[in-house]
Amino acid sequence: MQKSEAKRKFLQDTIQHIDIKKTNVVPMVDAMGEMAFQARNLARGADIFAKMVDDKQSTVFLTLAGSLISAGLKHVILDLVKHNMVDAIVSTGANIVDQDFFEALGFKHYKGSQFVDDHELRDLAIDRIYDTYIDEDDLRICDDTILDICNSLPHRPYSSREFIVEMGKFLEQDDKYAAFREDSIVYQCYKKGIPIFVPAFSDCSAGFGFVQHQYHNPQSHISIDSAKDFLELTKIKLASQESGLLMIGGGVPKNFIQDTVVAGEILGKDCPMHKYAVQITVADERDGALSGSTLKEACSWGKVDTVYEQMIWAEATLALPLVAGYAYHKKAYEGRVERRFNDVLDTQVTASATA
Repeated sequence: MQKSEAKRKFLQDTIQHIDIKKTNVVPMVDAMGEMAFQARNLARGADIFAKMVDDKQSTVFLTLAGSLISAGLKHVILDLVKHNMVDAIVSTGANIVDQDFFEALGFKHYKGSQFVDDHELRDLAIDRIYDTYIDEDDLRICDDTILDICNSLPHRPYSSREFIVEMGKFLEQDDKYAAFREDSIVYQCYKKGIPIFVPAFSDCSAGFGFVQHQYHNPQSHISIDSAKDFLELTKIKLASQESGLLMIGGGVPKNFIQDTVVAGEILGKDCPMHKYAVQITVADERDGALSGSTLKEACSWGKVDTVYEQMIWAEATLALPLVAGYAYHKKAYEGRVERRFNDVLDTQVTASATA
């Protein structure tokens, strides 16, 4: 009882997701364009993203890396989804499973502090992301829920996109999640046919569920086929031709979406470079790592054109609400329609299976 009370004191104040609809940031961002350094970079990046969304011929890819949902950015991404400002998402597993799906199950992230005894947190089963707390006991339930979904499906390889569709179905079919699922990226993308790809799907709570599933079903089980992810994502790029990128952080999601251009060329198809690209990152380009590599550098690989590209060297919780809010309040989304790439890909899978 004493430990339970100590844990409760840590997990009191929940993270609140910022709402870009409440404040028109257009005048401020325009004013930042007359400044210098990252203010000017952010203003140009926001303008490019607005152009990207306003271009009705362009497919918009959003990539997510870093702890974004737990930090309070869920509603920003939801507004991009709901207003057809995003047509496909490539993400780390943590954002989609440990954070968004986790909250769709009714759990929360809590305001904490980086100045804390982490041994005490460990003893209380509290996980820390800088100044944010997560109840490890709740995460274990999330892991077990993924296991339940695994056990309910036919045993075969799935793309991460296909499995995340099943996560959306799971939320839809159980009314006990009705109070939480409308605020879920997984669920809203499921309803709108927006594909979510997680190339490193086992590197999150999903991995623990899959480990349990495969351990207890060694001869026949479901698995995630990352090559199928790559092929499906490349098919979207080929079907779209013109495309734009809004990349939050770097890592695997950034590389995966950029590589679709090269994959299309290797398949012998006409596959133009991504026309628009904006990246928000705090990574440094000097170490040669991908997360901080510039979009101009990506041009040398044939991935990103350099007419409408902008690096914004800033932390995502500061920059993304401004970039997304700028496009939203400029009403760049007006006239954009659902592309429903999930439906297109699922139709291709069905046709292939029955051929």
